Amino acid sequence: MPLDAICLTAVAHEISVAVVGGRIDKIHQPGRDEVVLAIRGGEGNCKLLLSANPSHPRAQLTGISRENPDKPPMFCMLLRKHLTGARILNIEQPPMERVLRLILEATDELGDRVERQLVLEAMGRHSNLILLDQEGRIVDCLRRVDSDMSAKRQVLPGLFYHLPPTQAKLDPTALSREELERELAAAPEESQADKWLLDTFGGLSPLVCRELACRAGGSTDVRLHQLEATGRSKLLDVLEHLLFDVREKNFTPTLIKRDNRPADFTFMPVGQYGGLAQVTAMDSFGQLLDDFYATRETMERVRQQGQDMIRTVTNARDRTARKIGLQEQELQATKDRELLRQKGDIITSNLHAMSRGMGVLKAYNFYDPQGGDIEIALDPLLTPQQNAAKYYKDYNKAKTAEQMLTVQLEKGRQELDYLNSVLESIALAEGERDLQEIRQELVETGYLRRPSKAKGREKKAASKPLEFRSTAGLRISVGKNNAQNDLLTTKMAFKSDIWLHTQKIHGSHVILWTEGGEPDVQSLNEAACLAAWYSQGREGSKVPVDYTPVKYVKKPAGARPGMVVYTTYETAWVTPDEELVKRLKTK
Repeated sequence: MPLDAICLTAVAHEISVAVVGGRIDKIHQPGRDEVVLAIRGGEGNCKLLLSANPSHPRAQLTGISRENPDKPPMFCMLLRKHLTGARILNIEQPPMERVLRLILEATDELGDRVERQLVLEAMGRHSNLILLDQEGRIVDCLRRVDSDMSAKRQVLPGLFYHLPPTQAKLDPTALSREELERELAAAPEESQADKWLLDTFGGLSPLVCRELACRAGGSTDVRLHQLEATGRSKLLDVLEHLLFDVREKNFTPTLIKRDNRPADFTFMPVGQYGGLAQVTAMDSFGQLLDDFYATRETMERVRQQGQDMIRTVTNARDRTARKIGLQEQELQATKDRELLRQKGDIITSNLHAMSRGMGVLKAYNFYDPQGGDIEIALDPLLTPQQNAAKYYKDYNKAKTAEQMLTVQLEKGRQELDYLNSVLESIALAEGERDLQEIRQELVETGYLRRPSKAKGREKKAASKPLEFRSTAGLRISVGKNNAQNDLLTTKMAFKSDIWLHTQKIHGSHVILWTEGGEPDVQSLNEAACLAAWYSQGREGSKVPVDYTPVKYVKKPAGARPGMVVYTTYETAWVTPDEELVKRLKTK
């Protein structure tokens, strides 16, 4: 995981400057594993995120507004009881540990000042957030650990808090140059330099170890025997230089991207990737961590909260796709029906030469341009006239089947498009309100059962479309689900506003509000980029986006939510741009 102990030290320093001396104004728990503290005072108002998520635990200052549940979880209520109004005295970190302590001055039920500690253990699947009283006892925690879960260390209310067991690694900040040299001299000659650093010293991530090896030996996979005396000395030099920067708080928030996607981050400049990655120095660790985790956390939260819907819609989509495949095979079989009619005609013209009990009729095929004979299978139990009638009947059945299958296939394809659009809407959901709106849509369309416990009229969720401003100042709205798409296109937009949607690709309805005037070319292009970004074409380039005044967009009677038809349109070809999306989004 990229948040090693030294990186946590860098983040903690940034947090300390902003929050020490401030007071906790509000406490929210937007997710199961994360708590947000709204802090006023200190260096101004800010929000501190403490995440014990096993996949990406961390502490950071955040600028992202997260959606909070309507009913606060019990742990959130507990923190509000003990910590609302508390003053932050200090932030501490045990040496080379991924543990952060917030030392707080709070007031108890009698109004007396008491010390509280909020401890974040950012340790992968063992991550936790723990509230301690003035004696160091555990008041409560996000994850309770009993003796059945761990025989070595229990984390339960009432117990004294103890730090997690340390790894069998050395603290590089506590070693002299001579001690570092002895450790290096005892290392196996065939060891890779980065592996030796990682296995020997605590607090260093694999990325940092590779960077130190690269600086010392010119390659991330250089082995110790290849370094020789000069290279070994340089390896310790770069390690000591790193530790000096840590002591002096010289940190550089660095974001690493591959194919324009966040791939890693660290607290120091990185040169090991050459031209294989984009390395960017960020203004702060808060901004870096927001950029790195925002998208993946949203996707993970949607997967957790919308798992039942995803499973239901995916099953319905797969079932519909299989049905379409079978119907297409049946439709293809009806294409040969003309031969059935021809066989009926040939039997009718040869009735005089036939008798009951015949199994095959061999006769001249007057439909064949070559004039050859044809063999026609007969039912021996039927008369010649009944055999002819059977072929005519099969012909008419195939003709009727073609008409019915054509209608059913059209309905099936519309259903498949709708289900794919719902899956796309779930992927765009940013919180519980968005998911609840989609859940209501699936209930109304019959894919989910209405909750049996609902009494009276069910309160409908009300989330809002995404809002943007073009460079020229025009408002742009983006629907996040079919209900919002319908609302934007058929209710809210004026006939003169511009409607945009990716061509033959599932995506959001986008409205460029023209305010009665003619939109500028740049605003049109930016709205088209948003339509491409919020669609299945997000990862592509030169994505076709159709645009037309709203007056040319119609919703057919009885159509599924979000389904429209449009005419008199133009097409723009754009490449989705995440940076543009972030720049245009309104706060």
